[in-house]
Amino acid sequence: MDRDHVLALFDQRIRRDAQPDGPGVRVERDGAVVRQVGGEHAWNGVVWSGLDEAGADAEIAAQVAHFSGLGLEFEWKTYAHDRPADLGRRLHAAGFTAEPDEALMIARIAELPTDAAPPEGVRLEPVTDEAGVDLMMAADELAFERENPALRGRLLNALRHDTETILMVVALAGDQPVSGARMELIPGTGFAGLWGGGTVPGWRGRGIYRSLVAHRARIAAELGYEYLQVDASDQSCPILERLGFARLSTTTPYLYQP
Repeated sequence: MDRDHVLALFDQRIRRDAQPDGPGVRVERDGAVVRQVGGEHAWNGVVWSGLDEAGADAEIAAQVAHFSGLGLEFEWKTYAHDRPADLGRRLHAAGFTAEPDEALMIARIAELPTDAAPPEGVRLEPVTDEAGVDLMMAADELAFERENPALRGRLLNALRHDTETILMVVALAGDQPVSGARMELIPGTGFAGLWGGGTVPGWRGRGIYRSLVAHRARIAAELGYEYLQVDASDQSCPILERLGFARLSTTTPYLYQP
């Protein structure tokens, strides 16, 4: 895989030509900024910016004013290769709070294993209703030790309105949810994004995460997608690298609360 070429494709197709990630949201292009705007339960933020040193601070202030005028907190999703090089410092000075760094990892689906079965006693079930979402969220809360009602709302909204571009699965040990994950398909781009996959303590290290990646890779291949993309934590990176993912950049979310 040509890493520079794939990173350029990602920047163009997923960021600069961004599509709304759910019902009731819109993508706006404001000069050198591409942003998504929705309601209070949607993801709101800047997905791409092409700033220079001279105008960066003014553009940051303009986006703060825009989202604050809507009464919305928002995220400026930065990447290590974004410009200017000190964009993160400028966002911090403007009142943003940095979240932990994650690795942007991408793989060509044709080069990934798609036959990794879950460990004995664990089964993967598709999520198709509210009860399934609740099982996913129960696993998520135990895996990450925090509640996430906003995510639950987005997933329920997606089930009601956008079932063709988001696929969800929960890993069950008996009736106990031990992990959950989703895949967001972006039609016309060749890219699908993998999200979630956190595993409940006590079930880690048994291959559940690997089986969830393989399960979603198989579906993406059947649907004709070429690349899988993950924003990976330090815990996920080694597993993904062994599966064939390459680290192409680092992404840092900066959050602003008006």
